[in-house]
Amino acid sequence: MADRIAVIKERLQAHLSPLELEIEDQSALHSGHAGARDGGGHFAIRIISDQFTGKSLVERHRMVYRALADAMQTDIHALSIKSLTPEEM
Repeated sequence: MADRIAVIKERLQAHLSPLELEIEDQSALHSGHAGARDGGGHFAIRIISDQFTGKSLVERHRMVYRALADAMQTDIHALSIKSLTPEEM
């Protein structure tokens, strides 16, 4: 799972230049779940970025999903996102 966290971190940093980024692997909480059996992990992220300014929650989540594009099809089964601007911290 450390490799998956590294991939998530690298892609989010490259695409969204976060001021803060926290990634939590919650896969153990979902053992036996269909996505976990297929190898996909469950992750929660908290990301603060200037790029979210003026964007709706849906737009922010789309930005995160775009940054993680192919990983969402292979390594990530579920993703919980808390996306904030610096002013919302």
